[in-house]
Amino acid sequence: MNSDHLFFLALMGILLVFFIWERWRYDLVALSALLLTTLLGFIPPEKAFLGFGHPAVVTVAAVLIISRGLSNAGAVEILTRYVKVATSSSPSLHVAVLSSLGGLISTVMNNVGALALLMPVAIQSSVEAKRSPAIVLMPLAFGTILGGMVTLIGTPPNIIVALYRAEVSGESFGMFDFTPVGGIVALVGILFVALMGWRFIPLARRSRNAPQDLFSIQEYLTEVEVPENSKAIGKSLSELEMATEDSDA
Repeated sequence: MNSDHLFFLALMGILLVFFIWERWRYDLVALSALLLTTLLGFIPPEKAFLGFGHPAVVTVAAVLIISRGLSNAGAVEILTRYVKVATSSSPSLHVAVLSSLGGLISTVMNNVGALALLMPVAIQSSVEAKRSPAIVLMPLAFGTILGGMVTLIGTPPNIIVALYRAEVSGESFGMFDFTPVGGIVALVGILFVALMGWRFIPLARRSRNAPQDLFSIQEYLTEVEVPENSKAIGKSLSELEMATEDSDA
């Protein structure tokens, strides 16, 4: 092991500390490390930013664009309307419906995007059922992860593996080549999460029914821009809160 190896091991350790510390954004930390290694001569300047043009990065970006398009078109909202059917029934059915929906959506879009789209639905359905959002949020996250393994574009690792295989053997994986294995794993995983998994969530968190109790929302500062013709002009925060409660917003 030479000095270059020791430098990169030390750099990886420092990066890990900064990622855990969360004092600065992840992308800033990663780009700072890239610039440092380039300035020190470990990476040639002409190759420093080649990764941004890698097919895997472009593909993931395209999937994120598709995810945003589906969100703006309202396609996901149409599916999530039926979640309310399970809100008044057992927690297991509630978890099963949300996890299955998250898994289904994440087969055709990025699993992080699918989770972000369904989190408000999970919280709202939990509030209506007078159930802690903690019961459904973690199972929903696992559902989107499991669903992402079913197709090629469901999760970035599948895309990276497919591109690597294409470089090595000249033949990539197809859209549904992961389905026979990924589908079985997703089905078994979602069944486990719905029947048993959510029960392992600590009782202290399950007992918190209000989202603000679960997420410590009071610690956040939010700024809202009010348009000129808004009905909120001249009203106090308490009046706005009463209006949102009356409209079930």
